[in-house]
Amino acid sequence: MRKLTVRHESWPIAGSFTISRGSKTSAEVVVVTLEENGAVGRGECVPYARYGETVPGVLEALEAARARIEGGLSREDVPEVLEPKAARNALDCALWDLEAKRTGRPVWALLGMPEPRPLVTAYTLSLDTAEAMGRAAVKSAHRPLLKVKLGRGSTEDLERLRAIREGAPASRLIVDANEGWSPAELPGLLDACAKLGVVMVEQPLPASDDEALRGLGRPVAVCADESAHDRHGLAALVGKYDALNIKLDKTGGLTEALALARDARGHGLQLMVGCMVATSLSMAPAALVAQDAEVVDLDGPLLLAKDREPGLHFEGNTLFWPPRALWG
Repeated sequence: MRKLTVRHESWPIAGSFTISRGSKTSAEVVVVTLEENGAVGRGECVPYARYGETVPGVLEALEAARARIEGGLSREDVPEVLEPKAARNALDCALWDLEAKRTGRPVWALLGMPEPRPLVTAYTLSLDTAEAMGRAAVKSAHRPLLKVKLGRGSTEDLERLRAIREGAPASRLIVDANEGWSPAELPGLLDACAKLGVVMVEQPLPASDDEALRGLGRPVAVCADESAHDRHGLAALVGKYDALNIKLDKTGGLTEALALARDARGHGLQLMVGCMVATSLSMAPAALVAQDAEVVDLDGPLLLAKDREPGLHFEGNTLFWPPRALWG
């Protein structure tokens, strides 16, 4: 008999984390634990308000599916009981972990993948004043890849970006506007990003306005985030974006994330694999999808005051495959 446990956990962030939509000081996650025949599998998700999700809503969705889950629900049947959002992610990843623990084979082997290699992840600089972000860049100038949160107006954002480039002259830069720019200011901002050596701009426009990207000259690769969820919306992104950011909380788990990555490649799109701010339990399954990505952004645990134990091992920006006790 399978046993389901669902719980909410709060993990303090080191300081605060600010994007164009606001700030937070903790990562609110939901953890699914499955126990079956002595094996234990776990998955973690982050309910995200931008997509109409809340912690109580995710807990309620999982409780509503309890009978099916404890009755032996398979991964293939998970879409019958949960939408492709955070709750499905936690359950799907817990089922993968459960199978790995039950069979004694790692998830990468179950998938027929080679053993995962270490990954270089971006490190995120939270949105702040130009002066504060410049100081943060100096402290992180040794990191090879920085992700910069912007989206508060073109003049101010360019001041921030110039300060960051001055503070970290050798780092590759990704800009994430989190839907904070307008179609009118976008061409000038993309040109400025190109001149400052930015390698990718993530979700510059609101998802509702991103048709303005179609046919626009893009001197920097533009990546879909809030516009990209699962395979059902993939065709609409082609011609507007050069890349897409795959997050398991948006796809509804590892199963769909791998399928989305494969189909996105078929459309000639670059891949970025990202995360919400969360613990290593959220990052571990995403690290499998990230094996084939041009850009990896799985720094969530580095932004926390404390990660769960055992967690992922980081050496600077390099992320190593997790211990079996964590996941997979």
